[in-house]
Amino acid sequence: MAKVIAFDVNETLLDLRGLDGPFTEVFGDAALRPLWFAQMLQLSFVGGLVGDYVDFTTAQHAALRMLAERTGTALTDDEADRIVGGMSALSPHPEVPAALTRLRGTSLLMVALTNSVGAVAEAQLEHAGLRALFDAVLSADAVRHLKPEPQPYRSVAEHFGVPIAEVRLVAAHSWDVSGALAAGCRAALVRRPGVTASPIGAQPDIVAPDLAATVERIIEVDRPRARADARR
Repeated sequence: MAKVIAFDVNETLLDLRGLDGPFTEVFGDAALRPLWFAQMLQLSFVGGLVGDYVDFTTAQHAALRMLAERTGTALTDDEADRIVGGMSALSPHPEVPAALTRLRGTSLLMVALTNSVGAVAEAQLEHAGLRALFDAVLSADAVRHLKPEPQPYRSVAEHFGVPIAEVRLVAAHSWDVSGALAAGCRAALVRRPGVTASPIGAQPDIVAPDLAATVERIIEVDRPRARADARR
């Protein structure tokens, strides 16, 4: 059973559609926002593979420049700053606050584990009204290795002093789930629209359509006692 539940933040908890307005204003097409995010991930992951660490914020700016060149858009520094800054002002998916509050009432410890740099992660969760629901916020930037490398997942186990097998990652990204499983964690995949599980390698024991359903399965599988009882 898991004792610590680690939640990915971007797309899992927070809705990136909040950036669609700025993308429409700057690029003329909100549909380019997922392409930008995918390019940003690629830049970050390549940095890890070649041993040249790239933090998420740097990768976001670089991906915007690449997208602007690809689309022939004259992107100003202010416009780039506005889009990247918008990452700190995203709203949660509708079911997220109630789902996290439900899980908070159990003995399970809750941590946000994100590739965003620490200051951005804290700002995101404060703006979304979620920060008080977490026992900790951990950034992969602190270990200079981004998920799905094993170090961020291990940092959760080390922070709480538990074996890594007692950590469960919750994410709406199959690559994140695969990384957690490879590191020795349990995992739950939140299958938001467009999300599919990887057919390769180990599979998560929990797959659900949104965070509310995911939390109910976690409570069923990990059988937590009441948080108050567990901390007497």
